[in-house]
Amino acid sequence: MTDAPAGEAAETASAGRSVFATDSSKTPAARLGVAVVHDLVTVIVTGEVAPGESLPPEGVLSQHFGVSRTVIRESVKRVEEKGLVSVAQGRGTQVRPATSWNLLDPVVLSVLVENDRELGVLDEIAVVRAALEGTMSAETAAHRSEDDLARLQAAFAHMHDTIEDEDDYAQADADFHFLVMALSGNRLTENITRVLFERARQSSRFIGRPSREAFHLTLEEHRRVLEAIEAGDAAAAEEAMRVHITDAWNRRRQPTAKD
Repeated sequence: MTDAPAGEAAETASAGRSVFATDSSKTPAARLGVAVVHDLVTVIVTGEVAPGESLPPEGVLSQHFGVSRTVIRESVKRVEEKGLVSVAQGRGTQVRPATSWNLLDPVVLSVLVENDRELGVLDEIAVVRAALEGTMSAETAAHRSEDDLARLQAAFAHMHDTIEDEDDYAQADADFHFLVMALSGNRLTENITRVLFERARQSSRFIGRPSREAFHLTLEEHRRVLEAIEAGDAAAAEEAMRVHITDAWNRRRQPTAKD
């Protein structure tokens, strides 16, 4: 397995840290606003500041992050737009319940995955992907054209041809999934699934340490999806995709302390 990307190393290093216990004043000025938003989202998502509690006052945050009150104000507004806090005169900035958070927001989703030490978030992503991609596979099987089949067959052939190259095979695998989604014609479901899949793929804990045997197993699972779509069997295509996503994640999933 290749080394984790730089972002993943930072993800592992930052998991579990206290944002308010660190010195953010050395953060490069060009990314101060982005860093402030990320750290505010982190203290909320990790429970450092729990629902119903308030973030520190504007002046305290300004001093902590080493930025102007204007930057803090704009950053808090972005966090509010993500559904994590509510700002009210006289009550300060209060953290909202998790049911109000926009979990598909790129920053919120990234922070959730970064701090997913027990893999609960990645488990949930696998469940949602299995359901949504299963549905899209059924739709693709029901409505596929000859041109669609040719494209799917070419995508599968590319998987077969790249199976000895880990990086190329991983991309060919993802491309097959993206094509099935696109051919379903269900744009909303495709968009939601892409957001989840793309962010999960950035995590070394999602990628796991697949063996050559695992690659051949996934290839066979994709073959079953393709054959069901070729046969126009919507039920079989849905089942094949659901089983593939669930089984593939279970093969990659690494044990945690909770396990």
